[in-house]
Amino acid sequence: MSTTNPDTPPPAANAKRYALKELKAFERSPFQGVWPHLDKQEILEDMRSRLHNPFNVNQGQQPFCGPASILFELVRKQPLRYVQMCRKLFEMGGFQAKTEWIQTSEALRQASQGNLRMGQADWMVLSTLRESENRIFPVEPNAPEVVRNLAGMTKSWEMKGWIREILGYDNVTYRHTYLLGDLSAMKQAQAAIDAGGVAFGLITAEGMLNDTQKPSLALPNHWIVLLGDVEITKGTFGRHDSGSISFDLYTWAQKRHVEMAEGPFEDNFWGVVIGQP
Repeated sequence: MSTTNPDTPPPAANAKRYALKELKAFERSPFQGVWPHLDKQEILEDMRSRLHNPFNVNQGQQPFCGPASILFELVRKQPLRYVQMCRKLFEMGGFQAKTEWIQTSEALRQASQGNLRMGQADWMVLSTLRESENRIFPVEPNAPEVVRNLAGMTKSWEMKGWIREILGYDNVTYRHTYLLGDLSAMKQAQAAIDAGGVAFGLITAEGMLNDTQKPSLALPNHWIVLLGDVEITKGTFGRHDSGSISFDLYTWAQKRHVEMAEGPFEDNFWGVVIGQP
C-alpha cells in the first residue's frame, strides 16, 4: 500500500514532498474504504489542507482536545507517517502504531455519519484514537453533549500512550503542577521542544484562553500543544505570584500567544506531558 518505506523517514526538508507524493498514491488507489459514510475525496482534500498547514487540524465541536493535540504534532513533524496512517485507516479500518495494531470497530465506522462537527479526515483519526482508549462510552458524533463529553475525556496516561504509540517518542514523562512547580515545568517543556520533542499542557480553558469570562472554579478540562517561545519574568522577592509568563500554543485550529501574570497562570495550569527522542 505504501510507496515509501515507513521505517526510513525522509529528511526533514523533503518530508512534505514525500507526504504529498504518498497522498497522490492514496488518491489513485483502487481500494474501497471501510467507512461507508465517509467520502474519500473530501478526506483527501482535508488531508492536503493539513499537510500545507497543520494548524488546520481542528477538533471542531467534539471533545477531542487530547487526540487533536497529538494529531497536530503528527502532521507537523511526521507528515508522511500521517498520510500512511490515514490511508490504512480508510482502506483497512486500522493502522500499525509503534507496538500495536489499532483497529476501529464496525460500530464506530457505521456511526460516522451525520453532523460530525469537524472535517472527515480529522474525525477518522481522532475518533479512532478516542475509541482505542474507551472502555465504557462509545464514540458517537451525534450523541447528547454530556455523553460526548464523557466519552471524550482524555487522561494524562492516555496522552503518554499516544506520544509513544503515535508520535514514537521513547522518553515520555508527565509532570503534574497542581501543587507547585508550574514555571519550572514550563522551562522543562521548552527544553524538550528545543531538543526536538513535544509538550502538551493540561489547563483550565476558560481561565487561560478566555480574556473576558473567568471561571468561578478552575478545573483541568483542556489539552493544548505547547509550541515554545516561553518567557518568564521573575517576581519581586517576598511578593508571591508577582511574576509573569508568556508562551505560544496550539488549540482549536489556531496558534495563540498567551501572556499571563504568575498567579492566574498557576491557577489554570495543571500539568504537562513531555515526549523526547
